Amino acid sequence: IEVVEKELTAEEIQQQNERESLLIVSSFAQKHFTGTLFNNMEGIAVGLSYFKERGYRQEIIKKFQLGYCLDQKDDFTKEALKSGYKLDYLVKTGLTIQRENYHFDRFSGRVIFPIHSLSGQVIGFGGRTLKSDPKAGKYINSPESDIYHKSTVLYGIYFAKKKIVEEDKCFLVEGYTDVLSLFQSGFENIVSSSGTALTPEQIRLIKRFTNNVTIVFDGDEAGIKASLRGIDLILAEGLNVKIVVLPSGEDPDSYSKKPSLSGLKQFFSDNEQDFIRFKTRLLVNSTKNDDPVQRANLIRDVVKSIAVIPESITRSVYTKECSNLLLIEEQVLYSEINKIRRKKAEQNYRKLKYYEEQNLRKIPEKQSPLLTESTEFQEREIIRVVTELWKSGI
Repeated sequence: IEVVEKELTAEEIQQQNERESLLIVSSFAQKHFTGTLFNNMEGIAVGLSYFKERGYRQEIIKKFQLGYCLDQKDDFTKEALKSGYKLDYLVKTGLTIQRENYHFDRFSGRVIFPIHSLSGQVIGFGGRTLKSDPKAGKYINSPESDIYHKSTVLYGIYFAKKKIVEEDKCFLVEGYTDVLSLFQSGFENIVSSSGTALTPEQIRLIKRFTNNVTIVFDGDEAGIKASLRGIDLILAEGLNVKIVVLPSGEDPDSYSKKPSLSGLKQFFSDNEQDFIRFKTRLLVNSTKNDDPVQRANLIRDVVKSIAVIPESITRSVYTKECSNLLLIEEQVLYSEINKIRRKKAEQNYRKLKYYEEQNLRKIPEKQSPLLTESTEFQEREIIRVVTELWKSGI
C-alpha cells in the first residue's frame, strides 16, 4: 500500500519547531538542576542532603534525574540565557516567570522532580520547597504548555512501563516521593498521578500496558472516601481495581522504609482487596445500620460503581457479592444498575443526535440529498445503541 505523506503547512511546521525547542530547553533545565544538586555547594548541602535524609540511594537520585534549583532570584534563567536559550521559550515552559520589568525562576529554592514523557523526554517539573513558609506551596508543578499537559501524564511511567507489562499490574500512588520510595524498595511497576485526581487520559495510559491496577492508600479513612469517586473512572475503562490500605499514620514513602522487600510484598499480597468489596465494607462500617436513609444512600453509592463497569459478567459477579454484603435482593440491585445504565445510554444517544443535527445545519442547501444518508446513519446508530443495551442485559 502506497503511503502518501501529507505536506505540513507553515503553521504546522512552526508548531513542530516550537515544540522541539521547548523539549530542548527542558532537557537543558534538567541537566542544570541535576548538576547543581551534585556539584554546587548549596545544592549538596541543601538538596542532596534532603534526598539522602529521605533515604534515597544515589542510583535512584540519578535514575530519576532529580535536581535542585538554587535559592536565588534568577540563577537558572541567567545560565539559560547565557547558554543561548531564548527567554520566550523559558517562559513558555514555565521555568521562568516574566513580569513587566523583571523575570525570576519558578522553582528557586526547591528540590526538583523532572517529569518524563512515555519516551523518556523531560516535559515538565515538580518542585518541593524545603522552607517552612506557609505562603509558599509545598509542591508546585510546571504550568500547561505545548509539551506538558498534566491530565495526560503519569509520574514515573517511563521507568515503570516495562515492569508493568512483565508483572501485568500497575501500582498507583499519590506523590513523587511515594514513587521513588517504592521503586527503590523493589516495586518498579509504580506510577503517580502527581497529587491530583485521576483523569480518563491517565487511566487509558495505564491501560496501554495492563488491565490491573492496585491503588495504595494512606491509612486515612477521610482521604480514602474523598478518592472513591475518581476510582469509578478506572472501573468505567474496564480495568480491574484493587486497593491496599497502609497502617494508620503511614504513607507509601514512610512505610516502604520499614519492612524488608519480602515483608513489603507480603503485606501488599495479604492486604490487597477488590475495590467494589472494599468500598462496600468501608461504607457499611461508616453507616448506622438503624438509619434507613443512610443505608439507602450507601446502596446507591455502591450501585453507581458497579453500573459503570462495562463487562456484564463482572457486573453480575459484583452484584451477587454486594447482595450478600448488604443483605438486599439481587434483583433490586440489578434494577437500580439497569436504570443507571439506561439513563447513561440515553444521554449518550442524545449527545450523538445533537452533534448529528449540528453537522446537518452546516450542510449547504444544494447538498440536501445528503439528508437521506444522514437519516440512514441515525437509524443505524439507533439500532446499534438498542443492540448494545440488549447485550448489556438492560
